Amino acid sequence: MAQGIDQHVGKKAFEINMDRRLYGTFAEIGAGQEVARRFFSAGGAAGTIAKSISAYDMVFSDAIYGTCERYVSRARLDTMLTHEVGLLIERLDATVGSERQFFVFADTVAARSFRRHDESHGWAGLRFQHAPRAPFSEIILHVRMLDLENLQQQEALGIFGVNLVHAAFHLAEKPESLIAALMDDLSPGRIIVDMIRFSGPAFPGVDNRIMSLQLVVQGLTNATLFRSDGEVVQAADAFYKKPLLVERGSFRPVTHITNDMLDCALRMFEKEEQVQGTQPEILMEITMKNLLSTGHLDLRDFLDRVDMLGALGRTVLISNYGEFHRLVNYLTIYTDKMIGLPLGIPGMHEIFEEKFYADLEGGILEGLGRLFKNGVKLYAYPRLMPDGRVVTADNFHVAPNLTHLYTHLLQNKFIEGIRGYQPEFLPIRSADVLALIRKGDSAWKKMVPEEVAAIIQDRRLFGCTPDGNSCG
Repeated sequence: MAQGIDQHVGKKAFEINMDRRLYGTFAEIGAGQEVARRFFSAGGAAGTIAKSISAYDMVFSDAIYGTCERYVSRARLDTMLTHEVGLLIERLDATVGSERQFFVFADTVAARSFRRHDESHGWAGLRFQHAPRAPFSEIILHVRMLDLENLQQQEALGIFGVNLVHAAFHLAEKPESLIAALMDDLSPGRIIVDMIRFSGPAFPGVDNRIMSLQLVVQGLTNATLFRSDGEVVQAADAFYKKPLLVERGSFRPVTHITNDMLDCALRMFEKEEQVQGTQPEILMEITMKNLLSTGHLDLRDFLDRVDMLGALGRTVLISNYGEFHRLVNYLTIYTDKMIGLPLGIPGMHEIFEEKFYADLEGGILEGLGRLFKNGVKLYAYPRLMPDGRVVTADNFHVAPNLTHLYTHLLQNKFIEGIRGYQPEFLPIRSADVLALIRKGDSAWKKMVPEEVAAIIQDRRLFGCTPDGNSCG
């Protein structure tokens, strides 16, 4: 452990310890009591720590917090926070509640040990008052710990916990800065934060969808997920042992082709032997490349796209995975079930473009090997060309040196052409929809679902003006 890092983290912990307004509990399970230890080591902790507890044994843990299906889960974290906050209020509010801001830091993690060497991950959270006797606010996170040794994981978790407590009390009014501060003194590749949720009066007006996006923008994770109602979810909870159907796009805006591609692929997907009798998870994925297509990140534009998908009841995945095989590698961390990828002919061209595999030692062969592992299948939606030809999976052309490879994938049904599509939707292009909106030509309304048209009109999106026919 570098001395400079020790001094910096110690300075943060000492600053919290010297703030006589703050008083709370540390409840840690799974990687020692590293966060509490940091505050004890900094000096002055008697003024900050009301209690430190670590109920490792399951019998003790259940006796304190109640039984649960999974000990490393958001549900267990919530019971820990609720129980410890209740004790603070019950035992201390009457005597010091008028002058203290109570808090509880809790984590429940599965760190590396001599018995377990699979992925190390956990849940961490802080429930706190931003003023004496104020309603509690909360930050909930899911982390993945990537260090190879247990002691390194403990060290990283200790640093992370100090950063969280310090940032909550000093940067609550700047949540983007709060997120950045979580990684202070942690080198890249040690901890991934793939889910974060803010709530309570300390965070008025905070949109957790934007906060999720910030995790990807700031490099704390490569992917994050939220449902149509805006609720942020962790991938392991959403994907666990489920078949996945993932449509990638810019969704600017969502058109009839967007829905038709997904609906047709879903009907085919549900008939797959590996999928029958299950409930697939359906995702709409937006990559950072798509969000930055105009050269900068427009948060309003991002929320408008997400709201259009939310109006259709879609779960949204934001990722920094430009290549399809990297997306699949991420998804297979959380499920061993079949994965279906509906995509248009432009997406097919991208998959069979060798330049996108230049960083792989095995080139396109290695990339396609990674893509089509573990039951992954592409569902190719046809494309109407300017000359009137319809390109399908069956007449799609690849480079001559890849012809035999493509034929192999097609014949063995790693790739299958979408059936039952609506031919009248084939001429629709997102760029044409945007052009018609800006011209004030109401013909665009026939190209998008009604729910999407309503949002575009209500919010005057994409150059839609109040006095134009397009918004009439």
